[in-house]
Amino acid sequence: MKIGHLTRTIQLPFLIIFLFLLILSGCRRSSNESLVLPPETRPFAREFIGFGVINVSFTHILDEAGDGGTSLGYLRQGMVVRVLERLQISNHGNFESWVLVEGNYQGPGSIISGWLQEAIMEIYDNESRANTASRTINR
Repeated sequence: MKIGHLTRTIQLPFLIIFLFLLILSGCRRSSNESLVLPPETRPFAREFIGFGVINVSFTHILDEAGDGGTSLGYLRQGMVVRVLERLQISNHGNFESWVLVEGNYQGPGSIISGWLQEAIMEIYDNESRANTASRTINR
């Protein structure tokens, strides 16, 4: 029994060393590896988040996110806006999502940008889907 115990005592360190070397050999970097970068596709390559469709009767577009903003005008249900930026703010301990939008709300040629609560719109990844949703709302 002493010989079997001695054999196991010698085998255990060799097994541990073998496993350690096996793990290290799997971690070795190959010379032909290169850095993997994500492709320049949505959402990384876009200048904006998407297109939003207003889903409430009307809302005011504000000059700053939050309750302290001044109204720049109003938007009606079904209007399509381009969403540029998203911001999380704390309002009395509750977090709200606000989005910076732009569009020609006052008529052709007058682009206005301002802040809206994200909860009052549905955001789509392209303008075609947003326009289809807008037509559905306005029926």
